[in-house]
Amino acid sequence: MNRCPWCGSDPLYLRYHDEEWGVPVHNERTHFEFLLLETQQAGLSWRTILGKREAYRAAFAYFDPEKVARFSGPEIERFLADPSLIRNRRKLEAAVANARAFLNIQERYGSFDAWIWRFVEGRPILNTWKDICELPARTPLSDLISNEMKKAGFAFVGSVTIYAHLQAIGIVNDHLVSCFRHEEIARLAASSAPG
Repeated sequence: MNRCPWCGSDPLYLRYHDEEWGVPVHNERTHFEFLLLETQQAGLSWRTILGKREAYRAAFAYFDPEKVARFSGPEIERFLADPSLIRNRRKLEAAVANARAFLNIQERYGSFDAWIWRFVEGRPILNTWKDICELPARTPLSDLISNEMKKAGFAFVGSVTIYAHLQAIGIVNDHLVSCFRHEEIARLAASSAPG
């Protein structure tokens, strides 16, 4: 079975690649989960974050943005003492700020899903990369969304982080054409796109 080479043979990476990466997301809690995890990842490997995912799930109220938005100093101090999390004060504070910005987007646009998918008119971008070296780290689309998110009050949302986020939530299908998931994701995307 051909897969994208970045997942190697690590069981956690394989499961993430085979079951989640690139699947179009339309669930608000899942949107917030991926956003929170991507912003914690900045400067680290995604494998590190996947290994800490369950700890983040427990610490951050199962990725409930309304609960996370109410976190304050005591929660941040508790997180800073927790070795199962990335103990970076700025990233932890950003998670709370991002929950508040996420809720503001929901209030203004009805849902975060409606807001982020409008950038591609609800239709995922289907790339046809043959080699992993072709994948970009950022694009004009990620630049645009990154800038809009910064204006909306989000933190740790640089263009490279946002491009990784767009890949994760299926706005961009960056599975290589040789990967068995490329065609599966394309079919999923076609069935979830607006009529």
